[in-house]
Amino acid sequence: MADQTLTIDGTEYNPADLTDAAKQQLANLRVCDQEIQRLQQQLGIAQTARAAYANALKAELPKAAAH
Repeated sequence: MADQTLTIDGTEYNPADLTDAAKQQLANLRVCDQEIQRLQQQLGIAQTARAAYANALKAELPKAAAH
């Protein structure tokens, strides 16, 4: 398997050539990206639930009298 490159600000880098400190920062970025993805999924779940609760509330409200 060939080494993959990563592109940062338009410049390609071979991860094997990075310093240990740079590799650690890359790992930190990946963890952050995973957490952002998890939080976006949680937000989607919460938004879906909120919409369902709003619809359930509307169904429970008394009907408005016609004017």
